[in-house]
Amino acid sequence: MTGWKIPLRLLGALALGFAGLAAAAEPGGGPTSPEVARARYLWSQSPHGKMLERILPRAIEPQDLPEPHSEGARLTARYCVQCHYLPSPQMHTPDKWSTIVVRMVWRMQGKGNMGVLMKEMMESVEAPTEQEAGILADYLRRHAQREMDPAHPALQSEAGKIFSIACTQCHALPDPRRHTRGEWPAIVSRMKEHMAWTNTVVGDDSLRTVPVLDTTQIVRFLQRYARADSKSP
Repeated sequence: MTGWKIPLRLLGALALGFAGLAAAAEPGGGPTSPEVARARYLWSQSPHGKMLERILPRAIEPQDLPEPHSEGARLTARYCVQCHYLPSPQMHTPDKWSTIVVRMVWRMQGKGNMGVLMKEMMESVEAPTEQEAGILADYLRRHAQREMDPAHPALQSEAGKIFSIACTQCHALPDPRRHTRGEWPAIVSRMKEHMAWTNTVVGDDSLRTVPVLDTTQIVRFLQRYARADSKSP
């Protein structure tokens, strides 16, 4: 079988056909987008697909992005899902997105710190043009995470340390004022599911583990410093 070696245009045509079926329903995950469905089909044809699929948890769909009909959102869905599930712009701060976009474009071009393996993994991946990369970076920076001040004295408390250690494993430390007291419990619960997914070893049943994380103090910490109402800050 040629698998990942099939030219992108031919493989893409097949993928789009499967995308219509996959977009209708995802076992345990609800509907997915044609972009993600196409990417998952491409991953299934790659010897590196299982690794690519587990880089990021499935958190959002293209329609959930900020300004979903903008060119920045379109490019995010177009290029980012080639190698992993769609990232939320709120994963990182503006400064960090600037360096990440440069690194990701470099990898999409088949370059990177894994040499031949990187080139093989990126063989059927398309990289954005310089202009597109600029639009993509500007979009991600504009909607990036508003980070909590690292010097905030509350972070020196026991709850603050737990919050910092747990949350910075995956993204920038979120500012508690981003959400209300009532919104934070559901958000933390969703993040806990993402952490369990990320930290679960797959392949060998004997290695499947689900880390236990008590988020009670994290929720209380966020609620203590949350904004008072649902209006935009």
